[in-house]
Amino acid sequence: MLRALSRRGRELSRHRERCAALLPWRGAVDDLRRRRLLVDDEPLDVARADARERLRSDAFFFARDRARGLHAAAGVVDRARVDPTPPPSTRRARRSVHDDRRASSSSSTEDDAKTRAPSPSSASSSIPAPEAEHTWVDRALPPALAPYAKLARIDRPVGVYLLMWPCFWSIAVAAAPGAAPDPTLLALFGAGSVLLRGAGCTINDMWDKDIDKLVARTRNRPIASGAVSPAAATAFLGAQLGAGLAVLLQLNDFSKLLGASSLALVATYPLMKRITNWPQAFLGLTFNWGALLGYAAVHGTLDPYVTLPLYLSAASWTLLYDTIYAHQDKDDDARVGVKSTALHFGDDTKKYLAGFGALSTAGLLTSGAAAGLGAPFYLGVSAAAAHLAWQVRDVDLDDRDDCARKFKSNGTYGGLVFAAIVAGKLAGAG
Repeated sequence: MLRALSRRGRELSRHRERCAALLPWRGAVDDLRRRRLLVDDEPLDVARADARERLRSDAFFFARDRARGLHAAAGVVDRARVDPTPPPSTRRARRSVHDDRRASSSSSTEDDAKTRAPSPSSASSSIPAPEAEHTWVDRALPPALAPYAKLARIDRPVGVYLLMWPCFWSIAVAAAPGAAPDPTLLALFGAGSVLLRGAGCTINDMWDKDIDKLVARTRNRPIASGAVSPAAATAFLGAQLGAGLAVLLQLNDFSKLLGASSLALVATYPLMKRITNWPQAFLGLTFNWGALLGYAAVHGTLDPYVTLPLYLSAASWTLLYDTIYAHQDKDDDARVGVKSTALHFGDDTKKYLAGFGALSTAGLLTSGAAAGLGAPFYLGVSAAAAHLAWQVRDVDLDDRDDCARKFKSNGTYGGLVFAAIVAGKLAGAG
């Protein structure tokens, strides 16, 4: 009996020590609440600049962790005496965890020291997973290289396909009647698509590093999370552009000039989301430059009757798929002040998507007719148009996962158009 009482006394003594250690953290959190930087377990007002700066502080995250994690129950692991400055190796992981907790709301009204974090199932239903977490590059590459692969979006190849297909369309439509597209040019443009898409993503992330920190899906991108410094990103960009230049120098002189002229579009595209409601239109003009360049690489010149309708068709296609893509982030974009066609169109989005799909199909048909493509081309374009119609009809613009699926399906659309052009050329019409 005496032994049990002694053990209970020691437990109560440890309990009192923990409560005493908790008081400074409780005071810090209460101070933040009084300053309206922390409101119980409701989402934080990250729109305010002072709140954003405070949220980026490791000390703040650590203080809130103590206030939420420590409670007056015997047997709890004593973390109150841990040095309040988290080790550098754990800062990024701690930010990620607390970003997830901060973005979720809790209905609990218990004492602050017993406040529970939202359940994972609740968070996952409303907040998209950060796009740079747990991809195959983490398993395939050394830790020092994985952030650069993610910066170039090597783990998300759909963007390469979307950049590559218009190049392939243009090379195929420039082939001689009855001939397949030049395989050497296809290989060069395939390699160039990987390199320049990576360079474009690097430029975009360098411009958007502060915005990406405030968007749930992008907060763990390498520059935003601190895994790649701005200086290292600049050096990496130089390496990508240098490799892309090596590919460009394999082409004729007209193509070299035409290809170099696209760099101004690539460099300025990230600014468009700050100044216009139509950044997706600017992306369409930038991302589909290959619809002009592929034809020029074959002939050393441009046939405007063939290439301009093809270019405008590809740009309209980009407006369609990137508007769907933008619906994934429309809530965060509205909160941080980023512009997009998704926000601009609102409830009328599907009407616009249908119009973009019709323009894209009309451009393909006009280009194919000018190039003298055979009947198989028109059958293939009909299948591609049906694919666009399916996207517009079935996409749930309020479901992030469905928007992502429809966006990724555009790799299939690009393949259908390429097959249609090749079939039309091999049919030997014209």
